[in-house]
Amino acid sequence: MNGITKKFNLADGREITLETGKLAKQADGSVVVKMGDTMLLATVVAVKEAKENVDFMPLSVEYREKYAAAGRFPGGFFKRETRPSDYEVLISRLVDRALRPLFPDDFHAEVQVIVTLISADKNVLPDALACLAASSALAVSDIPFHGPISEVRVGRVNGQFVINPTVQVMAESDIDLMVAASLDNIVMVEGEMKEVSEKDMIDALKAAHEAIKDQCRAQLELAAMVEKSSMKREYCHEVNDPAFKERLRTATYQQIYEMASKGLANKQERKSTLDAILETFVSTLAEEEKEEKSAMISRYFHETEKEAIRNATLDNRRRVDGRAPDQIRPIWSEVDYLPAAHGSAIFTRGETQSLTTVTLGTKLDAQIIDGAVIEETVNFILHYNFPSFATGEVKPIRSTGRREIGHGNLALRALKNMIPQGPDNLYTIRVVSDILESNGSSSMATVCAGTMALMDAGVKILKPVSGIAMGLITDNKRYIVLSDILGDEDHLGDMDFKVCGTRDGITACQMDIKVDGLSYEILAEALDQARRGRLHILGEIEKTIAVPRDDYKPFVPRITQIKVPKEFIGAIIGPGGKVIQEMQRETGTTIVIEEVGDFGVVDIVADNLEARDKVIEKIKRIASVPEVGEIYRGKVKNIQPFGAFIEILPNQDGLLHISEIDWKRLEKVEDALKVGDEVEVKLIEVDPKSGKLKLSRRALIPKPEGYVERAPERRNEGRREGGQERGNDRDRSHGGDHRGPRR
Repeated sequence: MNGITKKFNLADGREITLETGKLAKQADGSVVVKMGDTMLLATVVAVKEAKENVDFMPLSVEYREKYAAAGRFPGGFFKRETRPSDYEVLISRLVDRALRPLFPDDFHAEVQVIVTLISADKNVLPDALACLAASSALAVSDIPFHGPISEVRVGRVNGQFVINPTVQVMAESDIDLMVAASLDNIVMVEGEMKEVSEKDMIDALKAAHEAIKDQCRAQLELAAMVEKSSMKREYCHEVNDPAFKERLRTATYQQIYEMASKGLANKQERKSTLDAILETFVSTLAEEEKEEKSAMISRYFHETEKEAIRNATLDNRRRVDGRAPDQIRPIWSEVDYLPAAHGSAIFTRGETQSLTTVTLGTKLDAQIIDGAVIEETVNFILHYNFPSFATGEVKPIRSTGRREIGHGNLALRALKNMIPQGPDNLYTIRVVSDILESNGSSSMATVCAGTMALMDAGVKILKPVSGIAMGLITDNKRYIVLSDILGDEDHLGDMDFKVCGTRDGITACQMDIKVDGLSYEILAEALDQARRGRLHILGEIEKTIAVPRDDYKPFVPRITQIKVPKEFIGAIIGPGGKVIQEMQRETGTTIVIEEVGDFGVVDIVADNLEARDKVIEKIKRIASVPEVGEIYRGKVKNIQPFGAFIEILPNQDGLLHISEIDWKRLEKVEDALKVGDEVEVKLIEVDPKSGKLKLSRRALIPKPEGYVERAPERRNEGRREGGQERGNDRDRSHGGDHRGPRR
């Protein structure tokens, strides 16, 4: 039961172990990947036969994290793992997009890959190991697969690339790039950067691919030790009729080619033309043949459509909608479209349209991420919604789909490094993109609309960001790089390469490659063409809004931030929250306190300046340290024969001696003051031992003309009572002991 293991090292010496034959042996393939204390179990199972009339790859990939792996309890009432988090969905998508292109085109049996985090090292990110685990499980199975592949994270610190960096190293990195590849080709890229150049991108891909080659060789060596993997299962999931396929192609190819060469800009017009071509061919078939060949008709027509449109594009250097290869579709945009939103924008490029809103909230609105490995609070959120009407379809409304989560995450990564932090942005920001029309590049429309809506909201973004989706069509002899691709070009093409950035560099990217042997030269050309397109789009955006609003809109709550010594946090909150709740009730504000280092950071959210200033005054009074010479307005809390106790700050009383109430002699304190009176006093002394405060009202009253100071008399009330001096002061004006005349 020791299993079969294969070990290899990363360039920096860290060891990765692949183990099979010990866990989950009833799966078609299972592997445990271990790096540090992080362990992932990957299993793969494929049904023996495909379902009838299935002409696609029914692959499902699930990445799940066990909280026990990190020694934690799941949150919530049920205290168990439930629906996958966005983080788990995003890792599932990374693995899925890497694996899917490498299954045989005619293999249609349902395949399920499950990758489970079973042990978590706080300093080893598991997402960089998930694809290695999944591919290894396929490698040791008998499931047909054109692998192996693997995936690594590339970081860059001080100009040096780091493969699968630790959490601490990633905090210093200006690149966070996930790259998947086989021994020969890169198949998937996704990540974010801090305005890096196109050359830096290419260099990062090269560094990643070199590391991946070692991981692929390790998988091959592991598979060679597993007898089951030596013979892949036989299958027959497609029934073909070459003669019928050629008959359909002969009848439809030229018509599709001519349509593509003509260049129809309207998506629906192209669809109607294609439908009519297919219907014309089907009408020539006998009813029995229609029924017998129904599955083939759809598959063969799609293959013919793909061939004809690709050839027309390569031959004519013109695209299916009539554009030149690097031509961007017409753009129009508008901001402040929704009068009640904190910020809003419409961005329309061709037949793709995003209506995006921005909402500004407080720290109370921040998103708490409570994953097995990642725990954090996020104050910038972006959500992407794709309703079925955007493509003229009827579909049931379900919960948020994986595609929506993935597209939203890409747009978030593109924008987030341009969001100011610290005192320059005290808000929690939520951006929501609703796609109202779609014909390609809707996630990139979200980036553009998000930039505009943020500026419309008055968020002082560091620089505007735009995004563009690039495509590629190649027959291995010729190629054409396409800017701002349509949905058809994404579906029929060989690459979908989304690039986002400012005028100064790339901030995020996502690439799926469907063809073998894509050279770095072609990638460099695509990136340069993307840069030109990105700058063009930024120019169009700036025609509508070039810089953020000078101020937030009038109805946006204002946040003022002040800092207090952390020892005052409890006093501001009060017992059971009494003090802070009373301040909020009196002023209609929201007050949020967070301990940061040696300070309490207090955010005051107010609709008007008067309410804000009132809260600031109250908090400053609570958090103030009494200073000699300062003047305070306090309330009389208690009266004694020798003086009055005045509350000058919350829970801080000082003694106003009877002799310091007025210049004239008072027989009783009540002759001048009563409990509840508010009075201005000056702090004249703080006892260095006891910390008790001595106040004076007399010091704030002009001295009567002809007044002569007298020395204090020795009277009973001159003795110390309650720790405070009684009696009159000694003669200050003469500096001696003699007594002046009574007044």
